[in-house]
Parts: sequence; C-alpha cells; structure tokens
Amino acid sequence: MIEKMSIKENLRHIKSVLPDQVTLVAVSKTKPVSELMEAYDAGQRVFGENKIQEMVAKWSEMPKDIQWHMIGHVQRNKVKYMAEFVSLIHGVDTFKLLKEIDKQAKKHNRVIDCLLQIHIAEETTKFGMDEDEVFSMLNSDEFEQLDNIQVVGLMGMATFTDAQTQVKKEFEQLSALFEKLKAHESSKCRMETLSMGMSGDYSLAIECGSTMVRIGSSIFGARNYNL
Repeated sequence: MIEKMSIKENLRHIKSVLPDQVTLVAVSKTKPVSELMEAYDAGQRVFGENKIQEMVAKWSEMPKDIQWHMIGHVQRNKVKYMAEFVSLIHGVDTFKLLKEIDKQAKKHNRVIDCLLQIHIAEETTKFGMDEDEVFSMLNSDEFEQLDNIQVVGLMGMATFTDAQTQVKKEFEQLSALFEKLKAHESSKCRMETLSMGMSGDYSLAIECGSTMVRIGSSIFGARNYNL
C-alpha cells in the first residue's frame, strides 16, 4: 500500500505528466479527511466522490475553495443533498435525473454543471445514454426549458479489461461523439469537458482526447471498502 506521506509525491508525479489542458480529479471515495487534506495541502482543489452522503460530510468539514465532483451513479432522491455546493456532476445518465438536478439547483439559485454519461463499455452493468438518446434529449423543447443546469461535456467509463485495443476503441467512440456534439451547442449545452480515464488508463484516454481524468488509487493508494 502507498504510504500516506507519499500522497504529495504521487500528485506531483501525476501532474508532471498531465498536459496543461487536462484537469485532474482526485478520486477520494472511502478516504478519510486527513488524507484529503494532505492532497489539499499539496495544492489539489478538485476532488471526486461517488457517494453523496460521504461527499456532504467531507464538504462540511473541509475548506470551501474545493470543487466537489460527483462521479458515481446518482439516485434522483439524493440530488437535494448536494445541490447547494456540488461543482460538477459527471454521471447524468437519464433525462429524469437532469430534470431533478435542475429542480434542486433552482432552490439554491444556482446553475449546476453536468456531464452526460455515455455507455461505451461492453459491460451491461455500467450506466449511460446512447447517441440517439442524447440527441433526442438535447433537441427537445423540454430540455430548453431547464434554466438551472448547464451540460458542459461528456463522461464515459471503458470496459474493465487489459485489452488496450478495446479500451482505445471505446475512448475513440466517446471522443468522436464529443466532437460531433460540438456542432449542436446551444445556450444550455456546450462541449468543453471530456471526462474519461482513471488510474489504469488515463494516459490512453488523454491520447484519445480526454480533458479530465479521474484518478484515485494512484494518488491515495488502494481503497478499504470495509470501512
């Protein structure tokens, strides 16, 4: 396991190889505030969580200049707990969820940035929309009526496999859709962020056009899911 004292060095190494245009999201799920603060003290300001309750608890305790990203699957009845502060929601996989985010953001007089999650993996267990669903939603009158959300890009998770050709194909598929959607930008939708790539495949994701990578274990070490 990576020693706690090496979090700063891990961050320094990863940031040294990331292009300037790529944003690093430090995936801090299951990690204690003490370890997040080590990353914070090393200059990291963007953190990603996959459970809303855990993110809320950390937000209440940690400095308020942090950008909190919700990277996991989102249940609609939990949106209200993060609507006050969340900076970016990565996993918007249905129009119903987007409408709920808009509803809760309005209560706080905010506009919440969102990424549409696209299903690119072979695993059926992963969430996400397909291309037809995305275009149907973005072209709908109902979408245009949402005033408290902003779609700022796409997110996708590749198949969990050692076959790099498979992963590359999926990343390229998502990148192609990202470029295609740039021609359909509107006041509610602009393609600025392409979130793909994690600890094991972020270099390949960047080669395929990623502008945001979600890295956890390479920063904080292996997670303890028994906590």
